[in-house]
Amino acid sequence: MKKKIIIFLLIALTKFGYGQNLEISSSQLTEQEIDSLFTDSLKISLEIDYSIYRVYKYDDKGGAHFLIMTKNEIECDNGQECFDSIKAFCFNLKGDRFMQEWKLTDFILPKGNEVSEEYSINFWTKYFELNDYDSDGFIDPIMVYGTDGMNGTNDGRIKILVYHNGNKRAIRHQNGTLDYERNTKVDELYYELPIGIKKRVSQIMVNITENEHGIFPYDWQTAMENKKLNFDEN
Repeated sequence: MKKKIIIFLLIALTKFGYGQNLEISSSQLTEQEIDSLFTDSLKISLEIDYSIYRVYKYDDKGGAHFLIMTKNEIECDNGQECFDSIKAFCFNLKGDRFMQEWKLTDFILPKGNEVSEEYSINFWTKYFELNDYDSDGFIDPIMVYGTDGMNGTNDGRIKILVYHNGNKRAIRHQNGTLDYERNTKVDELYYELPIGIKKRVSQIMVNITENEHGIFPYDWQTAMENKKLNFDEN
């Protein structure tokens, strides 16, 4: 009974937030809304076993969706917050049931990456996007996250994931303080994405560089225009 009441509350919240015109919209839930809606019993049934970091809800032609970001905290030597793994879930609310559309799982590498040990992994919500870039009526989530190495993000890894029509496309980047340490790998099917999505991803990569969260190989824009799958400074 309690679970049904919570789901009815979710349906009411979605309808209240978006009205009857089915416009594409998204919003971030408050901590109070998260605590009220995602009770311990519901998290168990949805197999959410890490602490919830953020929850976003969005509406598109596919209905009401809830995107839940979670992470697992560990002790850090420097007293800062550190996380060894992250999970994200995207659920579609169908009647009174949550139907999982996709799940993201990642973690720090126990033996380190190509240039450094890794100490933490986190969502980079500064670059997180929930928009319909190809005007097909469906939101295309863009997830960005990265790891911290010995020099913070300077020698960590960066991943940019695009979810389009239920499929994931990825850009994986190894950052580095030295030119030869940096390399970027692009999924072949990424280049089949609509131009609007690819333009937005390129802008996110520019923003990452301008904010000094990463350095992509020299002339990476040309490499991607030529649909290169792997490029570096060499």
